[in-house]
Amino acid sequence: MVNFQTGQIVFSKSGRDKGMAFVVLSVDGEYLYLADGKLRPKDKPKKKKLKHVQPTNTVNAMVAGSGVKLLDSDLRKAIAEFRDKSS
Repeated sequence: MVNFQTGQIVFSKSGRDKGMAFVVLSVDGEYLYLADGKLRPKDKPKKKKLKHVQPTNTVNAMVAGSGVKLLDSDLRKAIAEFRDKSS
């Protein structure tokens, strides 16, 4: 079983958002709360089961730290940086 953590970048494996990148905002049992800052803002995160996401090894320190007030633009930047590194 994969351990998910706050700030981790994941990809959706099913649903209408299949293939989209998200940032994990919180973990609640077998569910993750995900946001991308664009279609899914941090105020209305997507609730998704663990088995429906593909984890990556990337964890964004700014999101994981949560010491600073998190903005949707921070989520967009985290996903953009991940895509730039993996390209």
